[in-house]
Amino acid sequence: MSDDFMLDTDDLERRMDGAIANLRVEFASLRTGRASGSMLEPVMVDAYGTMTPINQVGTVNVPEPRMVTINVWDKALVSKVEKAILNSGLGINPQLNGTIIMLPIPELNEERRRDLTKVAGDYAERARVSVRNLRRDGMDQIKKAKSDGLSEDDQKFWESTVQDMTNAYIKKVDETLETKQAEIMQV
Repeated sequence: MSDDFMLDTDDLERRMDGAIANLRVEFASLRTGRASGSMLEPVMVDAYGTMTPINQVGTVNVPEPRMVTINVWDKALVSKVEKAILNSGLGINPQLNGTIIMLPIPELNEERRRDLTKVAGDYAERARVSVRNLRRDGMDQIKKAKSDGLSEDDQKFWESTVQDMTNAYIKKVDETLETKQAEIMQV
């Protein structure tokens, strides 16, 4: 078996790319002073006993640069959507108008910008943890192959490959975070 072991680096790379893609989606939800429908993507609403993305309980629109509206399809869910927005940490106070929820986007002050950079840092840390977990999965596969007869030289080679890949993806997370923090702090 020792000569047959091939670590699926393509799978590891694909999964690490997924962690970076997820980070970018989370970063898109952080507002930088302009209204965007994507800022509501991570908001989940308790609809009929199931946590549901906000865009599946209503239509999200951006009618003005500083306004997002949500036209909730079911009148019974309006209060739950409002509660989900208040609890999301976006720092936006919803205004109700029947089944339409209006979200005026206030100017970002310095304190709120710092808070958003901290949230961005938390998102980045979750992405780093995700990448490290994938590293651990790869290392576990190598250890299993070692117990099945993988040579020590091959083990070192594969461990080095996985570590290099992990370092590259952690660097991508850090670069993405720096870019987002600079965007948030820009006045």
